[in-house]
Amino acid sequence: PIARAALFALSALSLLPLSTHAATPARKTAAEILKASPATDWRPLDPQNTLVMTVNGQQVIMELAPAFAPEHAANIRTLAHEGYYDGLAVVRVQDNFVTQWGDPNEDDKEKARKLGTAKPKLPAEFSRPLKGLEMTRIADFDGWAKVTGFADGMPVAADPSHNQAWIPHCYGVIGAGRGDTVDSSNGSSLYVIIGQAPRALDLNITVVGRVIKGMEALSALPRGTGDMGFYEKPEQNVPLQSVKLLADLPQAERPQLELMKTDSASFKAILEARRHTPPGWYVHSPEYSNVCNMSVPMRAIAAPQAK
Repeated sequence: PIARAALFALSALSLLPLSTHAATPARKTAAEILKASPATDWRPLDPQNTLVMTVNGQQVIMELAPAFAPEHAANIRTLAHEGYYDGLAVVRVQDNFVTQWGDPNEDDKEKARKLGTAKPKLPAEFSRPLKGLEMTRIADFDGWAKVTGFADGMPVAADPSHNQAWIPHCYGVIGAGRGDTVDSSNGSSLYVIIGQAPRALDLNITVVGRVIKGMEALSALPRGTGDMGFYEKPEQNVPLQSVKLLADLPQAERPQLELMKTDSASFKAILEARRHTPPGWYVHSPEYSNVCNMSVPMRAIAAPQAK
């Protein structure tokens, strides 16, 4: 009888509602993780790999990706340092696809702007070796790549079986325009993704970096009415006032921003948090994430005190 009573009591306990058990600790939201992140999980902009564009009086800040496209990054630095981009124009805005800028006269040998000491021809840099790349991986399946994640502040897709890693065409990613031959890009014409990620472009064009601030200045421009979104009349082109390397700007004019390190504990926690929707308004949590639905946190910091 005692054994029966004990068994009955144990069975009864197993049928009690879950609310009587210890409550599962609430999962921290991305915002909470961000707020609690230590200073050591952040990094400043790299002056040698940051571009500051002024278009329509608005500022766009871009970070180059020398770990993925070293020759293009070096050429773009040279072009910016020598003032090549200053006074050029946005020539194409295709809805849900790209905004592209460059020399409106590039096909006219007499009027085309000279490249200065920049190289006119570069090898294609569609991917780099995966081996040696420190990558924070996303756990979920991606239909376009076997592995995805982040490295050096950039979204990354990879194929371990072919030792390949590349930057996928996510919103805000910058690529080097090219012609029909794979080695026809040199960084003189650039584009940024302004719509849903066109991942079919991956491994077909050299990706050189991403916009980290000011996307609205490029994504909200009037759409081109010509083929592929090109502007049909010269007066429709949107002038670029300047594109400068951060290292070439006086300290007082440099944007004061920090980016979260993509190998930090805080960033890894944010990646996991974004797989789950917070309770309250949401009634369904996908338990899934996508490399192009993620963004690297960025924040403003106080300007350094003059000595």
